[in-house]
Amino acid sequence: MTDRTPGATPPAVPGTTPVGTGTGRPAPEPFGARLRRAMDTRGPLCVGIDPHGSLLTAWGLDDDVAGLERFTRTTVEALADRVAVLKPQSAFFERFGSRGVAVLEKAVAEARAAGALVLMDAKRGDIGSTMDAYARTYLAPESPLFSDAVTLSPYLGFGSLRPALDAAAAAGSGVFVLALTSNPEGAEVQRATAADGRSLARVMLDHLAAENAGATPLGSAGAVVGATLGDVGADLAINGPLLAPGIGAQGATPADLPRVFGAAVGDVVPSVSRGVLRHGPDVSALREAALRFADEVRTAVAGG
Repeated sequence: MTDRTPGATPPAVPGTTPVGTGTGRPAPEPFGARLRRAMDTRGPLCVGIDPHGSLLTAWGLDDDVAGLERFTRTTVEALADRVAVLKPQSAFFERFGSRGVAVLEKAVAEARAAGALVLMDAKRGDIGSTMDAYARTYLAPESPLFSDAVTLSPYLGFGSLRPALDAAAAAGSGVFVLALTSNPEGAEVQRATAADGRSLARVMLDHLAAENAGATPLGSAGAVVGATLGDVGADLAINGPLLAPGIGAQGATPADLPRVFGAAVGDVVPSVSRGVLRHGPDVSALREAALRFADEVRTAVAGG
């Protein structure tokens, strides 16, 4: 039985497990399987690493590279050995240039070494060789920013994401594709109607379902669906994970998840950032906040 005492360290979740490929070479275990195990053992929760200037100030840190490094190191130390997923927001590191990216590289490596799955929140979307370069940045095992998954924007056409989808499959990584986001501006694109009458969000969800066909226990191609949307008006059963930002400071609560996600609630990866991070820089307080959210999500999903 897992020790659920605040501050207790959950069991480690291995990063990859070799499986047979039929070629004599081991292949990495797919992200979907690793994510399912991580959520089952550590709790269904993703915590964002979002070093806003205001959060750095609230922690008593300067809004500079030294403050960024201290903030990030403390968050990784507090959470990487006990939460299922850590989600660094790349933009908050990139704003400091190469020194900020160096902090991000170290955070990714240390979080993965401690057993957390790292989801790089980069929202990349492009075509051809440029998309291939983004894929190599986040999904090639030799890259210093190699992550377990990355967020992608599909609105240059889902097919434009193929380099990232193929790179993720080869590396045992995953992707989370923007489908139904919670920002008000998103509706003008995501709710628009395609030539066949489907909404563009529905088109993206259908593509993801096709990518995940036959995968067990969970596919590796996920969708981003805002937890603040209420009735999304769409079937979310894509046999893949559903990243649900908006828990905590943005107004959604774990109790909202069954209403928003319906029968797919068991595949939801709720994401909280400020709701946990505001409890820093105290390591114990960060851990207790994350544990509390994970337990609330477990209760909501079980009741849903």
